[in-house]
Amino acid sequence: MAGINNIHQNIYFMISRFYVVLKSNLTIQEHKKAKPVVHTILPFLLAMIAAIVLLNMWAAKLKIAYPILLVVAGLLVSFVPGLPVVKIDPNLIFFIFLPPLLFEAAWSISFKEMKKWWRIIGSFAFLVVFFTALSVAVATNYFIPGFTLALGFLLGGIVSPPDAVSTGAITRFVKIPKSTSAILEGESLLNDASSLIIFRFALLAVSTGHFIWQEALTSFFWMVLGGAGIGLLLAWLFVEAHKKLPTDAPSDIALTLIEPYFMYWIAEQVHSSGVLAVVSGGLYMSSKRLVFLNSSSRIKGYSVWESFVFILNGIVFLLIGLELPEIVDGLRSQGIPLRTAIGYGILVTGVLIAARIISAYAAMLATIIFRPSVAPRAASGKIRFLMPILLGWTGMRGVVSLAAALAIPVSVSGIPFPHRNLILFITFVAILLTLVMQGLTLPYFIRKSKLFDQVGEESESESIQKVKHGLKQHVYNFLKDKRENELIGHAGMEKLLQHWEEKVKATDDNWMSEKTKSIFAEMLESQRKYLTELNKDPAVNEDIIRQQLYQIDLEEERLKNV
Repeated sequence: MAGINNIHQNIYFMISRFYVVLKSNLTIQEHKKAKPVVHTILPFLLAMIAAIVLLNMWAAKLKIAYPILLVVAGLLVSFVPGLPVVKIDPNLIFFIFLPPLLFEAAWSISFKEMKKWWRIIGSFAFLVVFFTALSVAVATNYFIPGFTLALGFLLGGIVSPPDAVSTGAITRFVKIPKSTSAILEGESLLNDASSLIIFRFALLAVSTGHFIWQEALTSFFWMVLGGAGIGLLLAWLFVEAHKKLPTDAPSDIALTLIEPYFMYWIAEQVHSSGVLAVVSGGLYMSSKRLVFLNSSSRIKGYSVWESFVFILNGIVFLLIGLELPEIVDGLRSQGIPLRTAIGYGILVTGVLIAARIISAYAAMLATIIFRPSVAPRAASGKIRFLMPILLGWTGMRGVVSLAAALAIPVSVSGIPFPHRNLILFITFVAILLTLVMQGLTLPYFIRKSKLFDQVGEESESESIQKVKHGLKQHVYNFLKDKRENELIGHAGMEKLLQHWEEKVKATDDNWMSEKTKSIFAEMLESQRKYLTELNKDPAVNEDIIRQQLYQIDLEEERLKNV
């Protein structure tokens, strides 16, 4: 496991080495006379963040996914003469970016929907990833001179997982069923783990020159079970710590920012899957958010995490383009023509798309044969035929593929890693083509095919109205019961039962007494319990439940200032 451990051996120096190394032609003497590194790096990083924000606003105006503009912008900027070349330490790329991105994704996804569609999510997250990696390995071994099957599996593990951020950013501009969205989100959350497991085994085979199936199988089960178990155990400990420590909103948010890093790091130290540790721990903590976080922590934490993850994603997508000059220089040093490398990239991209479409048809056929009751309903045979094509067309690559490619060690035992620059370039081409080609055409195909226009799902507005109506009825019954049993004729209680607009007209400044505020807080907690029970209904959209819970949190914060 020496080759794998090199990826994480410098993890203790993460804080001191968390920077972007700017490659230049300065001599050692000139470096000594140069300005401190922070004076060079800080303006560059601030400019990157400003560019990310501006490109995101432009993408929103154009109604296209912002990762597309970011990667294209990075590509265009890379051609600017005299611009410093960006280089990231391979030992730190996983640790810097993956834990918070995966943790936030686990908090955002609907676990209820994942359980509902676990069969197809599991097949796409594991079986399809392995099939895709195998297809890439066979194709590259046959068409690329000097490319072994181990290198092919390494490249396949890198480019096989679709990117959750890209898919979500692209599909938000079109109407798709909740079930399809849940499948795509769940698959993107779990396939990172399966692809990185393939990446590790392939990296070990390339580094050591041998591969023992018995040891690999044992390691695989330890990675999966150990990673998930460690994540759940640490998540439980973190939840208990939040509950017992006298934390406030800033400290709660600070702890949640470092907790995914702890999960990832501890799992990696015992050679299990850090990705699965973060995913399983994130899902557990997400399900307990009402238990260990108060309303203030949830509201403020949502905004902090949204901004933090947006910046991380933006930096990664921008770096995809900015890395290109370094990669091209490496190809030239190995005597590989740029045109040939582009051809290899197009070949691998075609294999990725074909493998995903074939897998989508295989999944649909297996569902129709073995689970016809959950097979997707379609108004016609044509629509049923088109559905796997569109599902296969959603395989945009992004953050995880770039992180895995950059994590390949530069050398093993003093020997340059074989075809590292070619693997990086092919990964870049696959990311660029899938983001631009599939990302720009997917919304058009969905609208043109009218595939989801006749899907028999309740509209979001109708679902929201049903939840709100049930919640209002629940609140009315709660207040009525309190008035009849505890506060008969209490002025404050009577006003609470009136329409919300009447509170604005009230002239009595003392209408919200401490007793009334206490009952109001009870009412809000009762609403949370009602929504939590309602969420157990499989037909209820969990996103709508979360929206209503967020509104209750806002109401509780307002109550504190009354």
